[in-house]
Amino acid sequence: MKVFVTGGSGFLGINLVRYLLERGDEVVTYDIAPFDYPEKDVVTHILGDVRNKDFMRESMSGCTHVVHCAAALPLYSKEDIYSTDVDGCRNVLECCKELGIERDVQISSTAVYGVPDHHPIYETDKLEGVGDYGCAKIMAEEECVKARKNGLTVSILRPKSFIGPERLGVFALFYDWAKDGHGFPLLGNGKNRYQLMDVEDMCASIYLALTEPAEKVNDVFNIGAAEFTTMKEDFQAVLDRAGFGKKIRCIPAGPAVAVLKVLEKMRLSPLYKWVYDTASTDSFVSIEKAQKVLGFKPKYSNKDALIRNYEWYLANLHTFEGQTGVSHRVPWSQGILKIAKRFF
Repeated sequence: MKVFVTGGSGFLGINLVRYLLERGDEVVTYDIAPFDYPEKDVVTHILGDVRNKDFMRESMSGCTHVVHCAAALPLYSKEDIYSTDVDGCRNVLECCKELGIERDVQISSTAVYGVPDHHPIYETDKLEGVGDYGCAKIMAEEECVKARKNGLTVSILRPKSFIGPERLGVFALFYDWAKDGHGFPLLGNGKNRYQLMDVEDMCASIYLALTEPAEKVNDVFNIGAAEFTTMKEDFQAVLDRAGFGKKIRCIPAGPAVAVLKVLEKMRLSPLYKWVYDTASTDSFVSIEKAQKVLGFKPKYSNKDALIRNYEWYLANLHTFEGQTGVSHRVPWSQGILKIAKRFF
């Protein structure tokens, strides 16, 4: 395959690039950010914006498959979220159609389910996005459904939050507290089950969507870890690995969420609505469809993925210490939460 990967400079993008290269595929990455990885000499990287359809079509020419990872995340402006996540997705699909590329993999999100009233969540459950990001992802999926009617094979993957090498973002806050010998607060009693997944398993699911027969993959699939316990147990595994004897400390969700809402509006906290609204509730999807139809077999449990990501964080801290931003590739600014750290 010659795979065109939008968002190839991002956290998922670089992990997917490495996964494809290991299997002998050719890769073209397309991103507004430079591709500053060791693999830069063995991939074709093009600096470009998915909102620029003409340039992207030119860049995509000659590729056989497309994986659309590029997205404006929840900390981006409302305008950037909708123009990137909806218009950008439409542009990708139209380019595929115009170039005769028959298969596209759309990376969606379980944020499209909002805050469900039951678990596990199935692909057939109602879509009710929380915030601009969740709503934009639903609209992007609608574009994919339209493209299918025009003959394009489009796999829509709805992953739980995935972590692993190169993942920072909001998880860097937790890892920073753990490495410095602090405990960590969780909203609620910590007994809720919150499914995550390892990025390697995410890449495996994308590869299946790229290579399995079209009649199988032309559908929507939930993707996540098969093994996970309670949120308190899973996150405690990182504090145990840190070795300071610290514990996860549970705090009442109601008052904490009220405070976090105010802090978010004042731009003093990196935590946004979907994070704090779901952190104290169950959040897990059924991956039975992906297992049966795609043959998806996740290797890592929640604990495995969290510890693997934490160990990567420790080994690479010197390369990003002091940096902050709004993507998954850099730590998010802790804001006023940095003051709270001393109390744990």
